[in-house]
Amino acid sequence: MFLRNAWYVAAWDHEIGPALHPLKILGERLVFYRQSNGQVAALQDACPHRKLPLSMGRLKGDAVECGYHGLTFNALGQCVRAPGTDRPPSTACVRAYPVESRYGLLWIWMGDPKQADPKLIFEVSQWGDPAWGVNQGDGMQVQCNYLYLTDNLLDPTHVAWVHPGSFANVACEDTPLQITQADRGLTVSRWMNDVEPAPFYAPFLKWSGRCDRKQHYEMRYPCHALIRALFVPAGSGGEGKALHPDAFIMDSFNFMTPVDERTTRYHWFQMRNFAPQDAEVSRQFAVSVRAAFEEDRRVLEAVQIGMDEQGTPHINLKIDAGPLQFRRRLAERIQAEQARSQPVDPVMITGA
Repeated sequence: MFLRNAWYVAAWDHEIGPALHPLKILGERLVFYRQSNGQVAALQDACPHRKLPLSMGRLKGDAVECGYHGLTFNALGQCVRAPGTDRPPSTACVRAYPVESRYGLLWIWMGDPKQADPKLIFEVSQWGDPAWGVNQGDGMQVQCNYLYLTDNLLDPTHVAWVHPGSFANVACEDTPLQITQADRGLTVSRWMNDVEPAPFYAPFLKWSGRCDRKQHYEMRYPCHALIRALFVPAGSGGEGKALHPDAFIMDSFNFMTPVDERTTRYHWFQMRNFAPQDAEVSRQFAVSVRAAFEEDRRVLEAVQIGMDEQGTPHINLKIDAGPLQFRRRLAERIQAEQARSQPVDPVMITGA
C-alpha cells in the first residue's frame, strides 16, 4: 500500500512545540515533540512495556516518560529510566524516525533510517528567492485513499467540471494531453493556444485579451506534486519557445501523506513570479485556492464512498492514462521495496 523509503510531510514546522503531538502516518502511530535545542524528535507512539501511547505520558526535559509505569525514552528511542530496575532492559526501546525541516514543513522518513538522505526531499528551487512570492498554504485532512489524490493531481481535465468558476476555460474539456515519464515520477501536460484566461488568474496577468496557457501536472514518487500554471500572450507560447517576458507562472506544491488506507493529510503552498512582497495578493490567492481545494475534497471523499460501495466495476477513460501509469510504476516500487525487506531463505540460496 505505501512506499516507506521516502520522505513525507508530517506537519507544518510551527505546529510542533515543546509538547507531545501524536500523529498517524502510513498506518503507524508516532509522537512528535521539539527538544530544547530546537530539533524535532519523532518516536513510535507505544511504550514497549504495555503499549500505552507515549503521547499519553509527559515530557521530562528532552525525554518522554510513559504515563503508565514511568519508563522514559530519549529522542533516539533509548530507554534511559525504568523504575524498579538498576538498568533498563535491552529490549526497552522504541523506534526513532529521521526528521528534517524544509520550506516551513517537517519531513519524516518512514523507512530504513540509513537511507534517509535529506537531498531526496522534494526540491523547491524558488524557495528563498526574493523575486518569488509565497501563497501560504494549509494542511487539511481528506477522507480518501491517497491514490485518489494522485489521480486528481495528474488530471488537468477535471478542472472543467470541478472548478468551472476558477481554474477552467472551455479548452480544458477536450485539448489532448501529453504524458512524460521520468525516474522520479510522471508529468501530464498540454498547451492550450489562443484561449480566454481562466477567471482565477485573469486579474493578475500583465496584458489584456487572449492567451496561450500551459497546464503542467507533475507527480513524483510517492505522492508529491508540482502543478504549474503558465500564461503568456496569445501566439507566444508553445513547446520549445523562449519564455515571454510577461509570462505569469504559479507553481503549486502539493504534498500528500497517507494516514491510513482511507485518510490522507494534504499540505500545500504556492510560489508566484510576480508581486513577491504583496501581502494582499498572497492573501487573495490563499483564500481562492482553499476554496478550490474544498471543491476537490468534496468530490474525492464522495469517490471514496462510491468506490467502497460500488455494485458494478468502474471504467477507465483515455484521460486516465497518466494516473494509471503513475499507479502502476508506484506499485512496482512498493513491490520491489517489500521484496528487498523479506528475509532470505538459506534453502533457496543453496538449492538444498
